[in-house]
Amino acid sequence: MSSVAVIGDIDTVTGFRLGGVKRTEVVKSAEETTIAFDKLLDEEVSIIIITQVLANEIREHINRKIGSNVLPMIIEIPDKDGSSEGSSDQMADLIKRVIGVEMVKWLLKEKLLKLLGLLLSQMVWEEPRCTKWLK
Repeated sequence: MSSVAVIGDIDTVTGFRLGGVKRTEVVKSAEETTIAFDKLLDEEVSIIIITQVLANEIREHINRKIGSNVLPMIIEIPDKDGSSEGSSDQMADLIKRVIGVEMVKWLLKEKLLKLLGLLLSQMVWEEPRCTKWLK
């Protein structure tokens, strides 16, 4: 089973090839993207990196093929022109697929980070406790 594959325009694919990704597909149309995507599914690739523009063009096909499966993980990235307007929050989608429920974004991003910062500032870095742990 190959681990990572990339579907995208020539510039995106070239960048990933230079980074060491061997399994790549250069596409120029929605039809070519669909064919490349299906080929990678048949090869049982575990991570498919695809540009947002191409993913948006074949969104229904991706959803139909992947369904509620966790693998392959589909990672959408901006192409050379930047991110597209219709792109979805991939991490929220991944969490929803993995655990079956949608997580509350503000809790994960703001509240959890505030709580972590508070715990670190109040508990871990207090002088008496640090010296007690080090002894």
